[in-house]
Amino acid sequence: MSAAPTAAPGAVVLRPAPSGLPEVELLPPTIAQAGDPFSWSRVVALVARLERGRPIRIDDLSAALNARHLDWAFSPAVVADVLVQLQANWMADYRNASGIVIEDGPYGTSVTIEDSSRVDPWIVRQVERGLAECRAVLTAFSRRDGTGFDD
Repeated sequence: MSAAPTAAPGAVVLRPAPSGLPEVELLPPTIAQAGDPFSWSRVVALVARLERGRPIRIDDLSAALNARHLDWAFSPAVVADVLVQLQANWMADYRNASGIVIEDGPYGTSVTIEDSSRVDPWIVRQVERGLAECRAVLTAFSRRDGTGFDD
């Protein structure tokens, strides 16, 4: 009589998926937060595509983000926080406030992106920087075996 098999660490053997098994690639909903590189990257990637030289309401940006990312919730406050940081980055790089103008208007707060050739390369670098931060967070997460970041 042979001994019953025992479980051993790292001994996961998978067989082919049963016929008709759907892929489970759903993501849980995420509430965008200020200071989060994943939120930052999504907001700035949308800002990169905005029409230049025309005020656009922050509430409309929030709605556009929510329509594009159905598994995310972007509040106007989070969008505004990202825009204020983006404006500060612009001022640090170019020493002027004309590139990204945030102002109150009759229909709410709006942002206007300068219509110049220097905006596109600059904003691409901003998104690249945000994505690098996202990769760093994911790498740190994987090194902690999926545990939190409190330590």
